Amino acid sequence: MSRLPIYLRTLADLPPSQTTCSSEQMAALAGVNSAQVRKDLSFLGSHGTRGVGYGVLELRSQLRRALGLNTDYAVIIVGAGNLGAALSNYGGFETWGFAVVAIVDADPAKIGTEVAGIQVESIDQLEHIVAERSVEIAIIATPSRVAQDVANRVTGAGVRSILNFAPAVLDVPATVKVRRVDLSTELQILTYHLQQ
Repeated sequence: MSRLPIYLRTLADLPPSQTTCSSEQMAALAGVNSAQVRKDLSFLGSHGTRGVGYGVLELRSQLRRALGLNTDYAVIIVGAGNLGAALSNYGGFETWGFAVVAIVDADPAKIGTEVAGIQVESIDQLEHIVAERSVEIAIIATPSRVAQDVANRVTGAGVRSILNFAPAVLDVPATVKVRRVDLSTELQILTYHLQQ
């Protein structure tokens, strides 16, 4: 359910002293209507108290459990260029249980350098790194021309989840989940709305 991470983020943005949150407040912060919030949360088995709302700590715990965030996930970033470096420097991954355990690249000039305190390793070691560090999620931040090859290698090594920033549609086994983040497409959607 795509709204659950939004609800979790909403709860994280509340003041630490706030112990309850109404469906109306969550709806306003999440950009949906309150009936949708109540419906979504009822699937988790969470039913707020009328006139009071939901207990923030309990609801946060339920959302984290539903999203599988009660454990940490090892992540590899493939591509240490501008985008890969920016993603590596993002401090929010660890807050949500995602540990960047490796950054790999094919460029000899980047191998051995440090990004966000992590030494960039050779893509030649990709399969070994995935196995040795129990990598579960790969972030592909490469040029589109090599993205499919990278996807083939990480899935062949056992990675079952890919976050793809390369402007390419990946062909992966049905057992592998891919989320595509295409910034140019998102900008084009915005310009479409500007024209309306």
